[in-house]
Amino acid sequence: MQKENFSVQIAASLTVETYAALEACAGGLATAPQDIEGEPCGAPTPEAPRRSQMVDVSGKATTRRTARAACVVEVGEEVARAIADGRVAKGDVFTVSEVAGIMAAKRTPDILPLCHPLPLRRAVVECRLDASAGRVEVVADVSCDGPTGVEMESLTAAAAAALCIYDMCKPISKGIVISDLRLLSKSGGKSGDYERTE
Repeated sequence: MQKENFSVQIAASLTVETYAALEACAGGLATAPQDIEGEPCGAPTPEAPRRSQMVDVSGKATTRRTARAACVVEVGEEVARAIADGRVAKGDVFTVSEVAGIMAAKRTPDILPLCHPLPLRRAVVECRLDASAGRVEVVADVSCDGPTGVEMESLTAAAAAALCIYDMCKPISKGIVISDLRLLSKSGGKSGDYERTE
């Protein structure tokens, strides 16, 4: 009895597309589950959104794309002094964090599954310390020649650099706050240029 209930639960969780694939592999042995009205479970309706997909950009022209993103890391006075004096045990916070941001920009499709892999021409991350305010401003610039934009690459780079700052400084303070992750500007593509006004 437990086996039957388990099978019913699994069948109810599978979509029509999954059963179609199973049918192809199993020679038509699988049939799609049905709801109480006899309709296939998971069938698309006007109200239901389409399944997730990677957008086809094959028809788009290859053009120069740029994007700049930023975020703020509120580290507090103690951490700010430690960074300024080079007293963070894990080493040079900004050098490591900037490299982490660049690496993240290149690996954006591995983090965000529907982003296209793009041949980045340039990725630069800069961390700026405002010791008196106890904060770090992270700015990431990314560019490529491709069929789609690099906004997500720049945002990912800034976020990863900020997380690296947290990781390296958390032995001093667990109260570090990352905020204001935002796109500052972008250029290229059908949607044109964008400049954030703050």
